[in-house]
Amino acid sequence: RGSAHHPGCLVAGHLLVNRVPSHIHMEAMSVNHELNSMMTNLTHRINDFSFGTPDGLFMSQLLHILPFTNAIPEAEKRSNPLKDKYYPTFHFHQAFHHHMKVVSTHVPFLFSSGLVYQVLAESQLVMYEEMEIPAIKFIWDMSPMSVYLEEEDRQWYDYVTSLCAIIGGTYTTLGLINKVMLKIFKPKSY
Repeated sequence: RGSAHHPGCLVAGHLLVNRVPSHIHMEAMSVNHELNSMMTNLTHRINDFSFGTPDGLFMSQLLHILPFTNAIPEAEKRSNPLKDKYYPTFHFHQAFHHHMKVVSTHVPFLFSSGLVYQVLAESQLVMYEEMEIPAIKFIWDMSPMSVYLEEEDRQWYDYVTSLCAIIGGTYTTLGLINKVMLKIFKPKSY
């Protein structure tokens, strides 16, 4: 169903799937209309494509605002990388395939742990043969590994040890540079 400004279909819903590699594929088809599926334009915009339960979606938002997650690079906080992306196709017999690697992440929150799914996504434009019906595909692979985030405090003696290492390293390096410079620029005695 489309609007006057954006004709086309609107697909929305939730799926319950097992934690195994799987895919969804969409192609143009109608029982009520006669259309040539091979000549369809599969340009699309993804408003939201995420994994997890509704409380997990709340946790994925927390992943961006919790103070101890500042140490995690922004690129690693990817819970919904396809959100609000536009994928235009300019010719017939083209469609995008979206490949995703999904990793479960356990985030501590108050006295429990919340489950968030982080997603690494890659999309590619695929050219189809003239007699093939193009289809948008969402292909995902659930990683058997999990990430556990936890906050860990450093003891005061860790800072002292690091400071001593820096001072000692600087002293040694400057001593070596001094010896090399003396060897090179030492005036020759006859």
